[in-house]
Amino acid sequence: MTAAKSVATSLLLLFTCLVTFAQNSEQKKEKIEILNSDEVNIERDKVTGKDWYRLLGNVSLLHNEMTMLCDSAHFYPDKNSVNAYHNIHIEQGDTLHMYGNILTYEGTTEIAEMTGNVVLINKETFLYTNHGTYNLKTKIANYTDSGRIVNKENILKSKRGIYYAAEDMIFFKDKVEITTPEYYITSDTMQYNTESEIVFFRGPTNMEGDSLLAFCEQGWYDTKNDIGAMSGEAMINNLKQIVRGDSIFYNDAIGQGESFGNISITDTTQKIMVKGNYAWFNKEPEQFLVTDNAFLVQFSNNDSLFLRADTLRSVMAGDTINPFRLMSAYYNCKIFRQDLQAKCDSIAYSFQDSVIRLYTAPIIWSDENQLTADSIALFTKNMEPDRLELYNSAFVVSQVDSLRYNQIKGRDLIGYFQDNELTRIYINGNGETIYYLIDGDALIGVNKATSSTIEMLFEEGKIKDIFQYEPGGDIDPPLDIYDPSLHLDGFSWFDEQRPKSVEDIFKK
Repeated sequence: MTAAKSVATSLLLLFTCLVTFAQNSEQKKEKIEILNSDEVNIERDKVTGKDWYRLLGNVSLLHNEMTMLCDSAHFYPDKNSVNAYHNIHIEQGDTLHMYGNILTYEGTTEIAEMTGNVVLINKETFLYTNHGTYNLKTKIANYTDSGRIVNKENILKSKRGIYYAAEDMIFFKDKVEITTPEYYITSDTMQYNTESEIVFFRGPTNMEGDSLLAFCEQGWYDTKNDIGAMSGEAMINNLKQIVRGDSIFYNDAIGQGESFGNISITDTTQKIMVKGNYAWFNKEPEQFLVTDNAFLVQFSNNDSLFLRADTLRSVMAGDTINPFRLMSAYYNCKIFRQDLQAKCDSIAYSFQDSVIRLYTAPIIWSDENQLTADSIALFTKNMEPDRLELYNSAFVVSQVDSLRYNQIKGRDLIGYFQDNELTRIYINGNGETIYYLIDGDALIGVNKATSSTIEMLFEEGKIKDIFQYEPGGDIDPPLDIYDPSLHLDGFSWFDEQRPKSVEDIFKK
């Protein structure tokens, strides 16, 4: 029993010694050590009565993994702190260095506060400020009175900043400026990763380059690969197009991007704007595709044109000297202008000859007239209607009253506009007409005729005169009751499909 007690006592003493040794070792590790000083003067604080060291010339100190060099220093062993002066150099590990003119270092917190031409270097990142602090324990540096950071080819400035050296991340606040080889970026708040060289936008941000302007409220930009994503009133102007959307992804290296949600693409030269909820766009050659509730606006001083379709696509054609835009619209196409409306399944619009071509069951409404054919071409000048051509099965209808309709049909048709009004029509081949004669408000007869060629003149949207060449037909008195035979073959009245307003082109 005595032997066992003796062994237990010995083990307890050994454990106590080990703990004491470890504690002493830890305490020694936390104390600042003087490695060198050309001159050492020991002085006593008159208030505390504690000794402190005045170190002069080639001062070298060690604390944990940090070494400090300076011209002179005041070392306070009881506080485990140092005030250093001139040519200060702090080194932590193999890659982090800090320089300045005046230093206050607290060994307990491992916080260094430096003023005067402060430089912090971590690998390829250089931080310049006049006053900054660095926590050697957490490896976090910050400045509050303007700083500049150089990372490879990127230069970053701000009023305030926090540098998380271990995570290679810098947080910038107030008057942030970033200069890259491609862009000058300004914001109120940003983050920057020094390894990936990616900028993160945390507030309203402007980007300006030789060939691109951009704005967003949130996003990121990869300065190495020249790609980025933006959200919050996002806008990109690549000097070819102005693109807006809830969010935009853009690869400036290849000049391509995508936009999502409430998008718009504007071409100020052509005075057009396209909107939708998704867009793909390319800078060179200039082209874009818009889907999901897509519509186009062509602005005019007199009357803008609105085009709605499932999909809108634009490409540039021609050569480098004379390029021109080709617009295509696919499926459920509708057009609205105050003086002209249209509906079809697909549209092609050439900006070279200013011709809008409508395919697959096209319908055009002009004033009181409805025009249909297998396909229709609308020619414009200065963004105003000039003439239209109907190919195969041309048919023109206008309503006289709730039961009666003026009708003209033939193989092909050419119509002419003046001051945005349809004034003249030529029917070529297999012409047929049903035309009601009116005297004032009285209906006095109906003219049914056939002719190889028909010319019609209009005034204020109504038929004024009809000229028939080699005609055949007769004039009958009007019937008091509806006569189904007074419809030419192929007659249809599509007034319920006619867009009466801009809002109507969005109705299914």
